[in-house]
Amino acid sequence: MRRPSWLPDAFVLTLVALIALASVVPVRGEAARWAGGLTNAAIALLFFLHGAKLSFSAVLQGLAHWRLHGFVLAVTFIGFPLLGWAAQPLLTAVLGPELARGVLYFCVLPSTVQSAIALTSMARGNVSAAVCAAAVSSLLGVFLTPALVLVLLGSAVQGIDFGQALMRVMVQLLLPFAAGQLVRRWIAGWVGRHRGVLRHVDQSSIYLVIYTAFSQAVVDGLWRQLPLQRLLLLVLVCGVMLALALGLCHWATGRLGFALPDRITVLFGGSQKSLATGVPIAQVLFAGGTMGALLLPLMVYHQVQLMTCAALARRFQAHEGDRT
Repeated sequence: MRRPSWLPDAFVLTLVALIALASVVPVRGEAARWAGGLTNAAIALLFFLHGAKLSFSAVLQGLAHWRLHGFVLAVTFIGFPLLGWAAQPLLTAVLGPELARGVLYFCVLPSTVQSAIALTSMARGNVSAAVCAAAVSSLLGVFLTPALVLVLLGSAVQGIDFGQALMRVMVQLLLPFAAGQLVRRWIAGWVGRHRGVLRHVDQSSIYLVIYTAFSQAVVDGLWRQLPLQRLLLLVLVCGVMLALALGLCHWATGRLGFALPDRITVLFGGSQKSLATGVPIAQVLFAGGTMGALLLPLMVYHQVQLMTCAALARRFQAHEGDRT
């Protein structure tokens, strides 16, 4: 019997298990220092492989559909950040300052790649446009997300230094990504044939960051400061943010006269946020107990978007079947 698409998958369940493990057996001391070094190395390898995988020429060729891509990018890197920034006073009052910053953090992240493309395909949307939109969003996210974090969150997050953070982004993210692009002509075939390697590096780096981040957060008293009521409010906030994004994409693409397959592509590409990109960037930009609270809203939003968008894709699929 197949698992329903709206249920948490093995990846999400593993993240929950790691949070539980960090709550009971947090890594600390010298072990935490070694875990941090291993995590940084995994993130550098991850961005190197992403650079080798992403075809810059294919992205340029796909930009012919400029209205669709422009709209997805505008929602992702302008609309979402502005929404999160404008809502900060209300979110701070409802969730507290750390979780409110976590909501703003996921607002500045690029779109997902795998799930946005898979859901677009399931819903009978424009898959080729979805592939290009996801690639463009991921490519620009490497540069725009750290910049937006430093502009919108730099002064609010204790201990963050603009110059030091910029240097860490350059060394741990941009240089490995650029190196991957440079050697792409020689190793792209190998990377394409071994997609499982990239997936394992991707997931392993996220597992390491989540465990070490929540270990530090637990040591600093995260769960003593975060009652169940606030967690439930966070789920509600993430649901509202997703509903606003979906509503905006649906309404605006209708007003702009987009065809239904393109509207579906924008719906999934513009509303989703990438956990795979957000976790490594947080590891580079933030440190200590702050990061655990910052990542919690992203993890909640990730599950809410998967459950909601999977249900939407099923409805589009059913309606398409009715028409045929």
